[in-house]
This record gives sequence, structure tokens and C-alpha cells, in this order.
Amino acid sequence: MADDQDTDEQEGRVMPNKNDKTFRGNASQFFVAGELCRRNLVAVVTLGNTPNTDILCSNPEGTKFVHIQVKTFVPGNRTVSVGQKAERFYGDNFFWVLGGIPTPDSGRDFEYYIIPSRDVADHVKRSHAQWLQGVRPDGEARQDSKVRTIHLPPRTTYDGWSIEQYLNRWDLIESLLR
Repeated sequence: MADDQDTDEQEGRVMPNKNDKTFRGNASQFFVAGELCRRNLVAVVTLGNTPNTDILCSNPEGTKFVHIQVKTFVPGNRTVSVGQKAERFYGDNFFWVLGGIPTPDSGRDFEYYIIPSRDVADHVKRSHAQWLQGVRPDGEARQDSKVRTIHLPPRTTYDGWSIEQYLNRWDLIESLLR
């Protein structure tokens, strides 16, 4: 049986593991789309059918568009993983939304960081290069990998970048679509 499934003994059904990140990631995309719709924008979750774009968002007239990549974290975590593609600038109409989706029993609020692609690309690339120059706890050189991270407030990335200024900055998307 797959690691991300459990069996419901009483009913004989295969149940998803409550720790499976897929559910949280899917939920995050819909929560972000919902926040955009609340702001009178059109938001469509692509369900994995569009490379590098989780949500396509437009103005109501359909004349202006932005692409959104959503990455999910649990509020209170130290970092969110974004991967190597975060080092690439995708254009002024591309945003990263880091969605902090709390567990149902945590009592924490949702957190959304709306960050332009250029800012993510610049800082993720610079921070990763600085991280690579460091050493592991055993004194050995760090090895490169495909993992890239953004530190969540109150922490800063290795280059000193704080994403705190992007908390709930839906206006960055709205201003491009008006």
C-alpha cells in the first residue's frame, strides 16, 4: 500500500493519509483563487494543465492577465520550498503566492505573501549562492540540489531579504489588472 494512504478498517476503504501534502497544496490553490474572486477578479485554477502556472487570473473584461504560482506552507514554519524554477524571472505579469494554510485545529490565521517574479528570482538566486558558500555542520562543503527556499517572517533569507512587506499585497496583482 502506498505511504500516503491508510485503510479504514471498518469500511475497507483506502483513505488518504492526513499528512499528505497534496491535499494542502490543492486547497491552497483554491483559497488563493477565492481571495482573487473576492476582489472581483476572474481566477481559474489550472489543475496542473499549465506549466509554471497554478492560477490564471484576469480582469472581468478578460483583457489583462497574470500568471500565479502557488506554494503552500503551514503558518509558523520557518521556510517554504520553491525549487529551482524560482530563480527564473517569468515576466512582470507573473507572481508567486506563498499560501500559509493553517491546520484546522491550529487556531492560526491564513497568511498570503504575494511576490512579483522578479523579486523572487533575484533573491532566491542570490540567497542560494550564499548558502552554497557555507559549510555543513560537519565542516564539509554544502552540495547543490534542486531545493530552493524562502524564509518566512520574522526570518530573512541568506541575502537578508524579508518577505514581510508582501503580506496580503493583493494590490500588486489588482493594479496590473485594472
